[in-house]
Formats: sequence, C-alpha cells, structure tokens
Amino acid sequence: MQKSTKVLLIIVYSLFLVVSFGLPFFSFEGYSILSNTTSHLAAQSSPFAWVMDLIFICLGVASILINYKTGVVYHQVFGCIFGFSLIMTAFFPHAPLVTNVLPNLFFDKMHSIFASITGFSFTMLAFGHGIVSRKKQRFWGFVMATIAILVSMGMMMFPSFMGILQRIMFMSAFGWLFFYMRTP
Repeated sequence: MQKSTKVLLIIVYSLFLVVSFGLPFFSFEGYSILSNTTSHLAAQSSPFAWVMDLIFICLGVASILINYKTGVVYHQVFGCIFGFSLIMTAFFPHAPLVTNVLPNLFFDKMHSIFASITGFSFTMLAFGHGIVSRKKQRFWGFVMATIAILVSMGMMMFPSFMGILQRIMFMSAFGWLFFYMRTP
C-alpha cells in the first residue's frame, strides 16, 4: 500500500472515531452513545448532521478506493457496492429524532435500504475474502463476516445498546478493511 493511501486511511478512520464519539456531545438533547447510532447523528434536522454525513462519504470513498486497488473483481464489486451504499446513506438521512420536525419518509426509507445494502455487501465482502484468501487473511475474513452478522443481530435484540454495538462493528470493520485486509 502506498504511503499516501495509508495516511489517507488513517485520517479517515481517525476522523470517524472523533466524530462518532465526539459529535454526540453537540447533537440533539437526549442523544446516547449507548442507544443511538451514527445514522441518528446524521438524521434529518439533527444538529451538525452534515459532519456525520461527510464522514459517511469519506468512509465510502476510502472503501471504494481500497477495494478497487486490490485488482480482485470480487472485492471490486462488493467493495464498491459497500462504499457506494454507505455514501448514499449520507444523501438519504434517517428520519428525525428531534420533536416537532416532519420527516421526509422517502429519504428515511431510502436510508434504510442503503444501510441494509451496506451491511449485506460488507458481510459478503468479508465472507468472500475468507473464501479466496489463505491463513490469517482467511481466518479474519470469516471473523469479520461473523462479527457483522452477530453484531447486527445484537442491535436488533438489544436496542438500548444499538449505538455502542454499531460503533464496535464499524471500528472493527473499517479497522480490518483499511489496515489488515490484504489482496488474496
């Protein structure tokens, strides 16, 4: 990996960490890192939603870049779907969580669709990486696919911990994708 690419990935990942854990202090009243997701930070009419939207776009572009550079068609396809759908969540925000704001239901529905595609395509990317790779890369590809599935289930089963679970999933997913995954 080129030094400039590595620096870009470190910057994007660091900004994600700072914003996903720092922006809640400036978001709407009652926002909780434990129960509210990063999508809630970027929800319609949330204060400073544009900051989280920008992070989603940066993460998506970086994901497309890193997967495209593998030269592996499978990674390029699922990595680009993953990155593109993540970018689209920024353009179609979650319904507002603040009171007295009318939601754009079309945007909320599209957000849900793109968020689902993001999760599914990442799981397929990690699982496929496990199939085509060897040794530790194989092991960690399967581990990341399993984490994505189990944490998603945990978010549904324990909604009061949805926010922290999503952050754990994002930290592990982007950490693996940006700093550990190697071309098979």
